[in-house]
Amino acid sequence: MPKIEKPKILVVNDDANSLFALTSLLTQWAEQESYEVLAARSGQEALRQVLMHDFAVILLDVNMPGMDGFETAEAIHQRARSADIPIIFITAFLADELDRLKAYQRGAVDFLFTPVIPQILYAKISVFVALAMKNEELKKQARQLSLRTTELTAANQKLTREIEERQSAERQNHAKDEFLAMLGHELRNPLSAISSAASLIGLPGVSAEGVTRAKKIIQRQSQHLGRIVDDLLDLSRAMSGKILLNRAPLDLAALVAASLETYRATGRSADYQLVQDLDQGWIDGDATRLEQITSNLIDNALKYTPPGGRIEVRTWTENDDVVLSVRDTGVGIAADLLPHVFDVFVQGSSTLDRSQGGLGIGLSLVRRLADLHGGAVTAESKGPGGGSTFTLRLPRIEHQVAPAPLPAETGGEQGMPSVLLIEDNDDGREMMTMMLSCYGYDVRSAADGHEGVAAALRSRPDVALVDIGLPGIDGYEVARRLRADPATAGIRLIALTGYGLADDLRRVMEAGFDRHLVKPVDIDQLMEVIGACVPMPVKQ
Repeated sequence: MPKIEKPKILVVNDDANSLFALTSLLTQWAEQESYEVLAARSGQEALRQVLMHDFAVILLDVNMPGMDGFETAEAIHQRARSADIPIIFITAFLADELDRLKAYQRGAVDFLFTPVIPQILYAKISVFVALAMKNEELKKQARQLSLRTTELTAANQKLTREIEERQSAERQNHAKDEFLAMLGHELRNPLSAISSAASLIGLPGVSAEGVTRAKKIIQRQSQHLGRIVDDLLDLSRAMSGKILLNRAPLDLAALVAASLETYRATGRSADYQLVQDLDQGWIDGDATRLEQITSNLIDNALKYTPPGGRIEVRTWTENDDVVLSVRDTGVGIAADLLPHVFDVFVQGSSTLDRSQGGLGIGLSLVRRLADLHGGAVTAESKGPGGGSTFTLRLPRIEHQVAPAPLPAETGGEQGMPSVLLIEDNDDGREMMTMMLSCYGYDVRSAADGHEGVAAALRSRPDVALVDIGLPGIDGYEVARRLRADPATAGIRLIALTGYGLADDLRRVMEAGFDRHLVKPVDIDQLMEVIGACVPMPVKQ
């Protein structure tokens, strides 16, 4: 414990002899009682001492010229810090009751008459010195206790935060574990179907109808795998802020209507009462991303609504917002889950018999895409069995007239365009070559970057499909070399890559490519891009 400062005693007397006698008497006991003695010759000097020090007791002469003892005592006790200092008046005159009353009213605790009896003085000052020391000790203990309390409070708050962070991390890890398990399940299902269909095609005695059905299964399940990969990549891009919106004025009602028509055409909504009420509302948005939002909200309603249930899709304008609402009569959302439905990897019921599966990232992607558009999405539910409603709000703009599309390019060479495919994956290269040949293209192929540049110099193709991740030299370097050589500078270059971030598109264009396609590439999309680069000849 820190050392306690010695208490101080102040003696105030205008008479030098009396002052010397009292201070000398008190000094005899100072070491024994562990206190210090200070002196003052007037009331003003006493006040200056009180401003500089704390005192255990003040011995104050009553009869002093100028400011007498009563006035001095009153001034001392008017100051908050010195208001509680005990004052013992010393006088040579016998004080009557009125004088005593006056003294007590000004803060006196006692009277001493001169000549002072040493034993009485010692007894009185000993009490006040001991009291001052005890008070100072209690103050220090109180300060230490306060400091300790502050330290414990801070430690408790830190421990509470660590517990909350650990619980949050455990919840996230649990959610990720469940997600990985679900991802494995969702990937194995289409892979199993593809593997079985591929094996069926090779079996002896399989009918032509069986081969056709197997091919359709492979195509459908491959598209399903592509959608899973796209969702994962889109969520990653959205969480890292790497999605760039291709904004344009559009009518949200028209976009939603087109999405609903796709659901009806494919039969995905055949077992439900799908009701639409769509009022026109113009927004500035990315059509592709808004279709993702719409399809994810509708998919969510289909997933959690039993067959025969009702799904209502509405759009309307409200003040400065265009609103999309998807309401269902499905299983509803529990109160404890409702605040977390837009969190990553969160799902409702994940029973094995749920027919449509899912990764639990659709709604999280919806929220992030809505944020990128300057909008917001909310969820409401009356609880289990009460259905749910998801509401999207986007900033409204004034009605826009869409620009007329540019006329398509015509013309081209009279022969079939030639295509060079540079791809290091043997199976992928073989399948792509076969498909392009089936569409009438003259196709040559190369398995690495150096071979691809050499093949381009030999054959001078109209179009080169170049994989970015090539051995030897990568696709970027292939494009740069082809553009640098006058003999191959005019070849139309299309990048085929598994990298689809905005930065990847920038690097592709800076290397000299004309177009950028992300694997897996839909054959219809590929034909459209090749046709745009080198139009097919018009048959006479």
